[in-house]
Amino acid sequence: MTKLGRHLLSIDDLDRASIERILDRAESFDEVSGREIKKVPVLRGRTIVNLFYESSTRTSSSFELAAKRLSADVVSVRSQGSSVDKGESLKDTVQTLSAYDPAAIVIRSPHAGAAGLVAGWTPAAVINAGDGKHEHPTQALLDVFTLRRRLGSLDDACIWIVGDVLHSRVARSNILAFTRMGATVTVCGPPTLIPRDIEALGCEATTTLDCLEEADVVYVLRLQQERMRDSFVPSLREYAARYQITSARLRPGQLLMHPGPVNRGVELSGEAIDSAQALIGAQVRAGVAVRMAVLYELLVGVPILAAAA
Repeated sequence: MTKLGRHLLSIDDLDRASIERILDRAESFDEVSGREIKKVPVLRGRTIVNLFYESSTRTSSSFELAAKRLSADVVSVRSQGSSVDKGESLKDTVQTLSAYDPAAIVIRSPHAGAAGLVAGWTPAAVINAGDGKHEHPTQALLDVFTLRRRLGSLDDACIWIVGDVLHSRVARSNILAFTRMGATVTVCGPPTLIPRDIEALGCEATTTLDCLEEADVVYVLRLQQERMRDSFVPSLREYAARYQITSARLRPGQLLMHPGPVNRGVELSGEAIDSAQALIGAQVRAGVAVRMAVLYELLVGVPILAAAA
């Protein structure tokens, strides 16, 4: 198989050694980001397509910056204002874009499995930037990068993921990534927002914050009201009373994370967001270097997929 045919669709595509290689590569690219001239020429003459069918600020902008800092040409396509508005199917859009001979297509879609479908329709490498409630592997990689920098290692770390686990692709990717790196993971939220089969991913589940103090890291998820067609919580006020992470609920030394965007006053209090314990800004900063590393490993470096080893 050629490097161009390799994809990153799921954290399950990566073993621990592959994750560590990506993170080590990201460290070197983070140094580049600190230079006056932030570009390296490794993807000069190659094209990266960002195809986003959902709204995004952090993921889309960091993928665009990552590609440009690797000296690639970038084509960014949003569903709004494109031929998608005229009824063009995902397959036809991908095949149209593939005519431009892109090296990689970065795809975000509201539909689980969309990235896998795209991988079957194009010779380009495909990177899953979030597909429905399924996965968001590069978010998990940047979160592991952020924690490894702070903790040195995730081995034996206790991580709690709190909030809307049911609708969260970040939760699924992070459970896989954190446990693969040696951490223990507990998910916590209202019973209506905890998938019944979530423990099959290798985590524990609870519906109360009673033992939150045992966590080294508290990873808070956004309440995704746009994906809720039923009443999963009685009210935002009641949800906040029971599950909002505040400074008072955090013990000294606990680290606080959130993938963004944050609903201030719902899943996180303002003072917790702005506290010294929060790594939210560090997560955002990690996005460019980690996504540079993913693009590099897929298109230039040694294969990142464990299955190809």
